[in-house]
Amino acid sequence: MTDSTSKSASRGERKSGFQVGRIFGFPLRLSVSWVIMSVLITVWYGDRLGDVLHLDGAARYLAGLGFVACLLLSVLLHELGHALTARHYGIGVKGITLDLLGGYTEFDHDSPRPGVELATALAGPAVSALLGIGSVIAALLLPDGTIADQIAFQLALCNIIVAIYNALPGWPLDGGRALRAVVWGIKGDRDAGLLVAGWSGRVVAVATVLISVWLYFTGWYQLVGVLFGLFVAFSIWQGAAGAVMTARVRSRYPLVDPVRLARPLFTVPTGTSLAEATRRATEAGHAAPVLGVADSDGRLIALVVPEAAAAVPEQRRPWITVETLARGIDGVATIPSGARGADVIKLLRGDPATPYLVVDGENVVGVLTVMDVVQVLDPAALKAAN
Repeated sequence: MTDSTSKSASRGERKSGFQVGRIFGFPLRLSVSWVIMSVLITVWYGDRLGDVLHLDGAARYLAGLGFVACLLLSVLLHELGHALTARHYGIGVKGITLDLLGGYTEFDHDSPRPGVELATALAGPAVSALLGIGSVIAALLLPDGTIADQIAFQLALCNIIVAIYNALPGWPLDGGRALRAVVWGIKGDRDAGLLVAGWSGRVVAVATVLISVWLYFTGWYQLVGVLFGLFVAFSIWQGAAGAVMTARVRSRYPLVDPVRLARPLFTVPTGTSLAEATRRATEAGHAAPVLGVADSDGRLIALVVPEAAAAVPEQRRPWITVETLARGIDGVATIPSGARGADVIKLLRGDPATPYLVVDGENVVGVLTVMDVVQVLDPAALKAAN
């Protein structure tokens, strides 16, 4: 099974394994899981082929290694189908990684329109289908009872299964990306497509479990096959669940308005005690302000750290000045008041409690933290965290 993903820098890199070179300019990586699986397939298939063709000694495992090399090439060609199609449409490719479940291709950014997404998603299964047909023809033309004939037959089976299974309409399979593109094209909403594809991916995962168990009890699968099927289903379920969550969060992006979410800033001069600053803020009608510290000219020079202020015992607050609990303004990042949704999220980094100044030109509108945004995007997660 293979899948292709599009990861932007803001969502983190999905790099694993080690780079073994470049192909058509794309970095090529092999994961440790693929190396382990290759060794296991070499031994298992070598023994199986050796029994069928009566091979002895090293010949068994050389035949198994030949099959693994052909399988590796098939997966690589599948991923190159995605990568070259993406390049054709001007989408940068970060690299191709081959892992336990086949492989994935990382893009610099999402497809700009549904048609591009559809073409890029289906390119991989199309390549696998062509490889499967080519392998069938090779198996028919090659002499029966030879190593090449057996490997061609097995490659035909593997590539046809990969083409069909990967085309199933469930995220994170290639068919899931195609489904997102179709819904996106119909509704004009990429995230609506992602939500549908995510739920469909959950259906595919459950169906994979049921079919794997059925094949085991009907004698088509051994226990190893069932376990692999369950592992595949678990991986698909995880990817699908992530897609559903991402779609739901993104649907709330329009609610991320830094001006509306910002907590008010109440400024007091240096030397003011914490008790006095709190009293003044309360009298001014601010229920939960962030305290700022101003110099003698009235310029904002620091922000009181709320956690530090909350940790001061009530009886000591008249004797603790606000600047001793403050962070210099030079170390506080800003967010333009006109930013919205994803633009705001891209600016938020670091500790969830880190304050950001929401500014309108040189005027400070208020103070925003990551947790203020999380409360809007995923109130349930925030409640669970508390």
